[in-house]
Amino acid sequence: MSRANYNDLLEAGVHFGHLARKWNPAMAPYIFMKKNGIHIIDLNKTVVKLDEACDALKQIAKSGKKVLFVATKKQAKDVVSNSVKNINMPYVTERWPGGMLTNFATIRKAIKKMGSIDKMKTDGTWENINKKERLLITREREKLEKTLGSVADLTRLPAALFIVDISKEHIAVSEARKLNIPTFAIVDTNTNPNLVDFAIPANDDASKSIQIIMDTVTKAIQEGLSERKVDKDKDEDSAEKDHEAAVTEVTAEEGGEQEERRTKRPRK
Repeated sequence: MSRANYNDLLEAGVHFGHLARKWNPAMAPYIFMKKNGIHIIDLNKTVVKLDEACDALKQIAKSGKKVLFVATKKQAKDVVSNSVKNINMPYVTERWPGGMLTNFATIRKAIKKMGSIDKMKTDGTWENINKKERLLITREREKLEKTLGSVADLTRLPAALFIVDISKEHIAVSEARKLNIPTFAIVDTNTNPNLVDFAIPANDDASKSIQIIMDTVTKAIQEGLSERKVDKDKDEDSAEKDHEAAVTEVTAEEGGEQEERRTKRPRK
């Protein structure tokens, strides 16, 4: 059974593409028709591609790896940030920091700097600096928080990127391709779907369209996280049972050895 319902996608306006004159010929396989000068996306193709993307994202989440979500356009940023917070995945909804992936070590240093500033407020250092320095440091902390706060828990490169509007986020796409990081994306009729590994043909401008795609994707990731937890609990139970069995076996062996020594003890 498909994860997304055709009629729900239709109602959310997922099928509305861009003006025909702005199209990218590489999107031809996903275009159903042209109506009033606007390309209409084939939602049957959207359902198939969305299912494929969700299955792959579920496996990534189940393996315990992180997916970085990227959406800096106005109509997508709040939708994405609110959806992703529920599954505890990193996201970038402000300006994409150049070198976020290709120069990840430097990004991590900036994130650690936020921690250092926070530590200053608890270890007594904050009281020993003047008012002007405090103001400058506070502004720097706010700037770092705005840009990198949502990726503070990303201690290593993400296993994949999920992108809304690959034309706007072309730098993120380029960095991921250089590092061979799998890319998932909502692709509209004016973009090249061949630039990403998992292209989901859909309207990337309407918030309702982005919302329904995000709801479906985050649900799949949540399934992966839940299955990982179940598997982890099973492994822990199995390890505990193995330990108990081993203890029982050792106890039985020790009891047998003691009994054997008693039977062999010479009578006085």
